Amino acid sequence: MPTFRYHPDPVATGEVITGDAACRCCGRHRGFIYTGPVYSADEVVEELCLWCIADGSAATLFEAEFTDVANVPDDVPRPVLTEVLTRTPGFSGWQQEHWMFHCADAAAYLGKVGYEDLLTVPEALEMVQQEYVRSLSPTGEATGYLFRCLHCGTHLAYADHV
Repeated sequence: MPTFRYHPDPVATGEVITGDAACRCCGRHRGFIYTGPVYSADEVVEELCLWCIADGSAATLFEAEFTDVANVPDDVPRPVLTEVLTRTPGFSGWQQEHWMFHCADAAAYLGKVGYEDLLTVPEALEMVQQEYVRSLSPTGEATGYLFRCLHCGTHLAYADHV
């Protein structure tokens, strides 16, 4: 299985499922299918393998991106944005997802969290305190999204709801 610096465990985060479908990009049956967002002119739903995302061939073939990157700090290099957009599995949220950045780099997406989860990472909890934190649930109508800076280890989070 390929590794992703900015989304280290897409199976655990629920953006990849096991399945026997053939990848629409390479045609191979790899046993894992990406279920996250694909922003492309073509409709590509649960049809890509992780290998084609990792090597960029899926993004090239479908002129696709797998996440949204808004409000990117000026010190984040363009190659980092390219990797996040075109060679990293995205994640699904209630509203428009957005990637987090810290220390001039993209942060690693760790998954959905609720209030109890955020209690263990105070710096991330502080980021969402103003947003109905007590109602957050990894499977509920209000959900938090947890990241970690790959350089200093700071946890980052934001909240979203239906």
